[in-house]
Formats: sequence, C-alpha cells, structure tokens
Amino acid sequence: MVSTAAISYAVLGITLGFAAGIQPGPFQTFLISRTLQHGWRPTLPAAGAPILSDVLPVSLALLLLTSVPLWVQNTLYFVGGFFLLFLAYRAFVAFREYNLDQAALRESGRKSLLKAVAVNLVNPNPYVFWSLVAGPLLLKGWREAAVNGIAMVSGFYATIVLTSAVIVLLSAGVGMLFPKVNRILIGVSVVALALFGFYQLWLGAASLWS
Repeated sequence: MVSTAAISYAVLGITLGFAAGIQPGPFQTFLISRTLQHGWRPTLPAAGAPILSDVLPVSLALLLLTSVPLWVQNTLYFVGGFFLLFLAYRAFVAFREYNLDQAALRESGRKSLLKAVAVNLVNPNPYVFWSLVAGPLLLKGWREAAVNGIAMVSGFYATIVLTSAVIVLLSAGVGMLFPKVNRILIGVSVVALALFGFYQLWLGAASLWS
C-alpha cells in the first residue's frame, strides 16, 4: 500500500511539473510553432523531450547537492523559495501581457526537434530549478524513503509530458481555444509557484529551527 507521504510527494511533483510545464519558454514555443507548421500528430511525440533533455541538469544538480554539507542544502530552501516567487512574478507578467503571435510562431516552427532538445540543454532554467527547488525536495523525500523520491520524480515528469501534450492538442485549435485556455493555465501556475515559494521558505525556517 502506498504511504501518505509518497502520495504527498507525488502531488508535490505533479504541482511543480504543471507549474514548470506551462511556463512560456523555448520548449513551449517549439511545441506550438511545430503544431502550427506540421499539425498535432507529428508534434505530439515531442512532448516527451524533457525526459531526455533533463538528464544532464538533473544529474549535475544532484551531484552538486550530495557533495555539499547539509546546512547548505537547508539554506537552499530559502534561495529556492525566493526563486519560485520570482518565477511566480514572471508568470504573472506573462499572464497580464499574454499575446500569441501566430506568424512568429510559424516562422520559428522550422526548428527541428533535435534543436529544441539542444535549446533545453543550454537553457539555464532546468539547472537552476533542479539545484534550488526540485533537487533539495527530491533529496529530502529520498532520505525519508526511496519511494517518496520516486513518487515525486514520476509525478513531475508525467505531468510535464501530459501538460506538453495538452499544449500541442490545444494549439491545434489555436484560432479559437488555445490563447484563452493557455492564459488561464498560466494564471493557475502563478498561484502554484507562489504557494510553493512560501512552502520552500517554511521548509528553510523549519530546518534552521530544528
């Protein structure tokens, strides 16, 4: 039977995965533009690209975190909390100023999937995100029980892939549906990022108190 803690970490991973997957950025732009250019069927497999492109940043982040003292990891809760609040602010700006330029997206649709994966590899956001936010939470769960860490990672990447697939399907009807729905989802991510930002700050305070 799955423990309550494992379910909690799965929910944590799902929420972080949704917030990360819905953020406007190179990969989301690639998915939308490729759908506009080639249709949703050939684009849908690209939704799984983050699983491949995140291997390097996740490995480097965990290697770094496991080689530093515990107090440094606890301090990173504060840094990660403020980073999440910064992401929430950026998402709010994107929500407030949302604009979908279809012509520009069709032009950028000429990028290949390989180039999109390469863009993710050189994008600093996954490295920062896993070093400051997801990495410390993953190690915390893993130390409590291996199943907690597995549940978090599984929930995180399952949600990113599912969110990316939904973006592809919604952007296939970009003329009517996608702009409104995507803007709403970005608004939801603002709340999720802010809540987890304060949660990280609480974890930092709790670790120092103990």
